[in-house]
Amino acid sequence: MAQSEKDSSLIEDCRAAKKSFLTSDALMKNLFDSAYGYAMFPNIGKGGIGVGGAAGNGIIYEKGKMIGRAQMTQVNVGFQFGGQAYREVIFFENAETLDKFKNNNIKFSAQASAVAVTAGAAANAKYAHGVMIFTQEKGGLMYEASVGGQKFKFTAF
Repeated sequence: MAQSEKDSSLIEDCRAAKKSFLTSDALMKNLFDSAYGYAMFPNIGKGGIGVGGAAGNGIIYEKGKMIGRAQMTQVNVGFQFGGQAYREVIFFENAETLDKFKNNNIKFSAQASAVAVTAGAAANAKYAHGVMIFTQEKGGLMYEASVGGQKFKFTAF
């Protein structure tokens, strides 16, 4: 697979993000090894004043192999002010859930939530509707993470 410089940079960022997740919680290794697939978004920027948004690019893995890239966008309304940068990884429990993602049929509702990565957080995490979401604030921890309104666009390599 020929890679553009942009793709190569994104792939390297994903490797660094995975390492950071594993450094924060070594128990996540089992999730990376056992999940049918996962989407790694190493750099998501989020900000807002009243109306907010977030966006980021990532790499999608199926059974440990890179299969494509994805773009995430999010819009939300409510009290908010400021900005934030974070990482996100979405684990897919089975082929059906990953296929829904690849067909751009996964959107997270306002009730969707993510687990903030801390030591041992993966021990009690469970799949909900075939997905499990973890976030990590860059430079710190995100103790409350809303992923409502996220939409994705998958592009195969």
